[in-house]
Amino acid sequence: MSVAAAALLAFAMPVQAAQPTAAEAAAFVDKAEKELEALGLESAAASWVQANFITVDTIKLSALNGKRVTTAAVQFATDAKKFDQVQVDPVVRRKLELLKRGTTLPSPKDQAKATELAQIKSELPAMYGAAKWCEGDKCIDGNALEDLMRRERDPQKLLAAWAGWHAQAKPMKAKYARMVELANEGARELGYSDVGALWRSKYDMPPDAFAAETDRLWGQVKPLYESLHCYARGKLNEKYGDAVVSKTGPIPAHVLGNMWAQAWGEIFDVVAPADADPGYDLNKLLKEQNYDPIKITKAGEGFYTSIGFAPLPKTFYERSLFVKPRDREVVCHASAWDLDNKDDLRIKMCMSGTDEDFQVVHHELGHNIYQRAYKNQSPLFRGGANDGFHEAIGDTIQLALTPSYLKQIGLLTAEPDPSKDIGLLLKRAMDKVAFMPFGLLIDRWRWDVFAGKTKPADYEKAWWALREKYQGVKRPLADDADAFDPGAKFHVPGNTPYTRYFLAHVLEFQFHKAACEQAGWTGPLHRCTFYGNKEVGKRYNAMLEMGASKPWPEALKAFTGTDKMDASAMLAYFAPLKTWLDEQNKGRQCGWN
Repeated sequence: MSVAAAALLAFAMPVQAAQPTAAEAAAFVDKAEKELEALGLESAAASWVQANFITVDTIKLSALNGKRVTTAAVQFATDAKKFDQVQVDPVVRRKLELLKRGTTLPSPKDQAKATELAQIKSELPAMYGAAKWCEGDKCIDGNALEDLMRRERDPQKLLAAWAGWHAQAKPMKAKYARMVELANEGARELGYSDVGALWRSKYDMPPDAFAAETDRLWGQVKPLYESLHCYARGKLNEKYGDAVVSKTGPIPAHVLGNMWAQAWGEIFDVVAPADADPGYDLNKLLKEQNYDPIKITKAGEGFYTSIGFAPLPKTFYERSLFVKPRDREVVCHASAWDLDNKDDLRIKMCMSGTDEDFQVVHHELGHNIYQRAYKNQSPLFRGGANDGFHEAIGDTIQLALTPSYLKQIGLLTAEPDPSKDIGLLLKRAMDKVAFMPFGLLIDRWRWDVFAGKTKPADYEKAWWALREKYQGVKRPLADDADAFDPGAKFHVPGNTPYTRYFLAHVLEFQFHKAACEQAGWTGPLHRCTFYGNKEVGKRYNAMLEMGASKPWPEALKAFTGTDKMDASAMLAYFAPLKTWLDEQNKGRQCGWN
């Protein structure tokens, strides 16, 4: 072959791309972290304004910022795949994996579609935040409706409120279906079959293995839930009669004291037997001692400082939202914010001074404490070990809000005697145990929606099929195929993965049990508080400081001594109640098929 021919052949042959190097991978990760951090700070500020001032313009600005963050995250996720076969440092490898699964709703590469997705992602939560239910000339928002559901006991008034709020979600349905199409396109471009598969990939295990893990945990809890359901249904039937609540079927969703029937603690007065008075009324105590939203928040902060965490910064109280403003629309759903990855911590709540506010503040501040604990990690490691951890931190503190704690901070003058324990456990189970199937089924519904197993025409049917299967709760009105009842729960239009809350309810009892053991507690778990124990706080903080730098089993083991999530701590906590419930349920037909 002539020199000229050889040169021509060489020119015609495709050039093999050079294998990326470890140094290039490290440089790529460094670049991604810096750019995503800068974009995230801008987006956080835009989102804060949009959530606190719902207008056409703030929605537009939030959408534009959201698009920039999502577009960058998707591009970095795509580029991170180029280093899959490169031998790199373990820290770099973990960051590459976090980049690959770092977005919740990935936008398509097509810019027009990316813009459309960003707009829908801003519009849906804004529609939720601005929704009102009107009777004649009187209109009330979702926050006021939640209060009504807590207090009202007339089933017809409850049904009207439930129906009025859920009807507000119907206009979301078409937008939600389009959002699913667009986000799935983005997920497939990243190499995932759909958005649900992407979500399930974020737990340091294969997606199918994670789904199986949640099934295992639910299997542990299910017998306790079924006993509680059986007992609560029997009491509701006694109050309302067969025409409202069947003795054997699913419970209608509107009579459980909560807009979504996700927690039942507000109907404790209906289900509690005469001798199960918990010994105090926290709502009454808060009112008598003038606990306004700021004082409630200070009490929450006081728990964390008592175990050794630094006080919240002064700006926290200057910049947070504690009460619903009279002059504008806001998203009232409680949330915790970190605006600068340093010390600009905030919460956003619409408080009215209730015992629920007292509980929720301790939860939300847990997010802020976690955010500050891992602030010295590199940007990609500033997050929870998994999203369930982030929810469990404050929930663990909630479990320690025992009568002993209330006495220590002056809300109670004396602890109820042990004869009140069943009342205390029943009240807590009506919130914690009742929540478990709800925490599981929301993402079960979304996983099927994203996978295409549930089409838009069947959104409503599939939603209530899961509500009945897992919760034993039914729609209180006739079926309506055009309805979009999932959209009446903020996390659906807000696109917040929900399995994290199910995991958090498992983890909080594990954390609580570990904390009590570290504090030397030997009594019943439900009476343990570690308020004021700085050694527990020191070990808790050591886990929090890890952020997302290690797989979650390592973080779990650092505090609890085991690397496996286990609901047995929850069962141990409620063991006296389970025995009591089973005794009460004798002669009742449990289950709801």
